[in-house]
Order: sequence, then C-alpha cells, then structure tokens
Amino acid sequence: MRPTSRTTAAALCLPAACLFAPAARAQQPTSPPTPARADSSTKPDSGPVHTVAAAGAPDTTPKITFGAFVDGYYAYDFGRPPTIDRSFAGGAVFTTQPARHNEFNVNLAYAEAKLDAPKYHGRLALQFGTSVQSNYLGEPRVGQISGPSVQQYLQEAFAGYKLGKNLWIDGGIFFSNVGMEGFISRDQLTYSRALVSDYSPYYSAGVRAIYTVSSKLTARLDVVNGWQNISENNSGKGAGVRLDYAPNANATLSYYNLFTDEAGTRLRTFNGVGAKVTSGKLTLEGQADVGTQARPVGASGTSSWYGLLGIARVQVAPAVAVVGRVERYADGDQVILSTGTRNVQVPTTDGAGATVAVANPAFRGDGASIGVDVQPVSRVLFRTELRGFRNRDAVFPDHTNPDPRKADGFAVASLALTF
Repeated sequence: MRPTSRTTAAALCLPAACLFAPAARAQQPTSPPTPARADSSTKPDSGPVHTVAAAGAPDTTPKITFGAFVDGYYAYDFGRPPTIDRSFAGGAVFTTQPARHNEFNVNLAYAEAKLDAPKYHGRLALQFGTSVQSNYLGEPRVGQISGPSVQQYLQEAFAGYKLGKNLWIDGGIFFSNVGMEGFISRDQLTYSRALVSDYSPYYSAGVRAIYTVSSKLTARLDVVNGWQNISENNSGKGAGVRLDYAPNANATLSYYNLFTDEAGTRLRTFNGVGAKVTSGKLTLEGQADVGTQARPVGASGTSSWYGLLGIARVQVAPAVAVVGRVERYADGDQVILSTGTRNVQVPTTDGAGATVAVANPAFRGDGASIGVDVQPVSRVLFRTELRGFRNRDAVFPDHTNPDPRKADGFAVASLALTF
C-alpha cells in the first residue's frame, strides 16, 4: 500500500486519453504541468490541439474531457506465497504491483473527467484494481465516516483556481509531490514500481500551490494531512516542496521533500533527488531518497532509511523497447517497511560458526529487473517484466520451507488499453 508502514506510519505518473473528438481534447496552455507524479497531465497519443476562437481573441471556453484506462495482468511469484496475495510475506507488503500470484486480474482500471479553463481546472478520477487495494490498505480508520473502504476509489479529486499569471492553487486529493515514479503503469519506464517509490507517498490530501517560475523551472508547495493518508490519524499536518528544472526538452532534474508528524507526534523527514534524461533511443532515470524519524519514547536517537534507483530504457524498434532496472532499499529499524517475518537463526558475522536469533529481520536488500514493452498502436501497450530481490536476512516466503528465504522473484505480463 505503498505498503505499509503506512500502517506502521507510512510508492506503480497518471493520464488518460479522451473520448471526445480532437478539438474537444484540446488543452489550454494556461494550466501549468503538475510537477511530480504528473500522471494525469499527459496523453499517450497526442499533444495539444490549438484552436482559434475568433480574429485573434483568446479561446476562454472551458474544455471538459473524459477518459479511461484498464491494465490487466498475470503474475507468477517464484516463492509461491502461502496465499494468492503475493504482496504479503508474513504480513509485510513488498510491492503494490503486481499484487496477486498465479491469477489473471486487473491491476488498475480508472475513468476520469477533466475540466480546463483559463482561470480554473480540476480532475475527478475513480479507480479499481488489486494495486489500488494494496496501496490503500494503510489508510487509517478513525471514527465512523472516512476510511479505506471509501478513499481507495478516489484516484484524484481536486479543484483549482488561477491566482496569478503563473500561480495555481488546488485543493482535494491529488498525486503526491515526491518521487520520480507514479502510480499508473503505462506512464512509467518499468511495469512495476521500485521499492523506493512503493515506500513513499503516491497520493496526498490537502492543498498545493504550483508556480511556474520560468519556462525551465516549476515550484510546488503542498500542505497535506500526512504521509499518504486521506483520513487523518493524528492532529499534525505535513508540508513538502518540489522543484523541477528542465534545462532542455530532453532532461529534468528534481528535488523534493516532505515533513510530517507520524506514529503519534514523531517528526518524519524525507528528502530526495531525481533525474530523467532522453538521448535518441535511450532514456535514463535515477532517484535517491533518504528519510528519518525520531525513535519511540524511551529510545534515544533517530531512525533512518534510504532507497536508490536506476533505470535504462532503449527503443530497439518503432514498437518495441527494452528496459532494465537496478535498485537498493534499506530500512534497518523498519520505520517504513515492516517485514513481518518471525524470528530466524542466522550465522554470526565473525565466521565462528555460531548462530544467533534475529527477531523480525529488517529489509536491507537489492533488486533488478528486465522488461520488454510492445506498443503496436498508441492506445495498446503489452509489457512483460522479470524481477528479482535479494535481502541480507531471510524475509521472503518459501513454499518448500516454513522458514523464509533471502531471495525472491516474479514474472508478470500486462495488457493495457487507453480509451
């Protein structure tokens, strides 16, 4: 659920094509692109279609567009988890996509309505799928009104107003300001999301200000309920900044942060940097995040975690691309990623041959994946991915043994359609 530690305290960018004719799909250039997780701001098959209202007069007519997206998949987890829910290993959530083992299912399906006008805009998107269920399991349930049973179906629901020439204010539920990867598989370089993305917020609830500083720099400020939660779980609020600098049309450099009160009133800090560069048929993307949180009352010091990501994608033919990824994620105190694994016996590090008991071993591991994308037409995308993990301690389920193992992997195939 952006697995959770969302339950302990706390990742697979999100648009869709319109159903209307090209003129109805026209997007006025008055709305600035949403930096970070800007999945809802791009379309796979078109750029803006400009229309002229009359003799040089600007077109101020609001544009309402509709779209939809469906991503069906089949995944096979080599560890063959004890339940079909491959996201869960002894209670832990390792990835939100794909969430089920040895089953044909829907990863994500959504329908959206968007409104764009010179002075106001908004988006409403309703969603369903196994990635949705997995990602929103951490939504708190405080009181009788709000909670995951309702909130999981809202991908985005926000309204915005233009306060100045380059300043927009939005309020509601929207994609978060952190990370280089978003929730919708179609808009990412890899089918599944990296651990560093799955364990940071995909969505937020609150208000945001987006300011276009120049043609190359966009700034965003968010004030939100907290670390990926629509329903509140404490009296505190969170705040975060994002800066996106595009020195040219083929490169983007980003910095983002988020500061919240979690696990009661403990301060959580999160900072990250990322870059995406395209040169000819090659696209590279990288990300590095680090977080801290005060330890519980009675324990001194501060817990920390970090994640690293590197992706390379090569367009080997007009309709075929190959993509590879390497990653690392480490959370020694299990602030964000709780493995939920029972005590295991591991050898001592001094080589003496003795064993010691490790209670609920943490995730300090590496991963890699390779995938092939085939897009015969703009609205249809077929993707395959083979992905593996290896952790320092045994945390992955093993169908041949009651004890967990140190490595795991899965294969997935997906067919997605943009309406």
